[in-house]
Amino acid sequence: MKELQTDVLKDPETLAQSAAEWLAAAAKASQDRFVVALSGGSTPKRMYQILAGMDLPWRRTHWFWGDERFVPPDDALSNYRMVREALFAHASIPAENIHPVPTQGLEPEAAAAAYEAELKRFYGSDRLDPTRPLFDITLLGLGPDGHTASLFPGTAVLAERHKWVAAVIGAKDEARITFTYPLLESSRHIAFLVAGAEKQRMLGLLRGGDTGIPAGRLAKEHVRVFADSAATGR
Repeated sequence: MKELQTDVLKDPETLAQSAAEWLAAAAKASQDRFVVALSGGSTPKRMYQILAGMDLPWRRTHWFWGDERFVPPDDALSNYRMVREALFAHASIPAENIHPVPTQGLEPEAAAAAYEAELKRFYGSDRLDPTRPLFDITLLGLGPDGHTASLFPGTAVLAERHKWVAAVIGAKDEARITFTYPLLESSRHIAFLVAGAEKQRMLGLLRGGDTGIPAGRLAKEHVRVFADSAATGR
């Protein structure tokens, strides 16, 4: 099997800069609204900080989250809070273009259903059309156990092919809300951002197409990897 396209950067800073420039170029080249699914974690945070200082078409760019911890939006563990502080607080982004996962006033399953309903309204259909991806770019991380978004090894959500969004309870201390594979794959481009020597083994499995890890089960079309030299072992 052909390995995934991989950009090997010397360090996390160069990785963040390269990924930010790639996303910005894609946004500027688009003619219509530009839709991004965001990732949490420390690796993309620096990318978001760099994006905040770039000239993007902010008024036609929309932001969703591929997964979220089920915590209040001001909680230190919140992916929304991280992106808000790194990006949204420093750029002229219309509030209506920001689409956080609802995490207050309802249970996780209801939150997942509400987010799915919002995504369907935004997309304009209850069914995903392979010829019309919902997202232009989906950003993903790679966990040391091979998870991506909140698709953890051994969880029932890995087999979900009907729901767009699902609650994941019991895999971690806090519940999670995550995109399922069908929604993650409804993207023109998917980019994994991977940094650190502790990711070496899983990155090797991902690049080799190993479906034994959750990240390796994504359809391989349009998938790209931005990795630092530590993660690739180079």
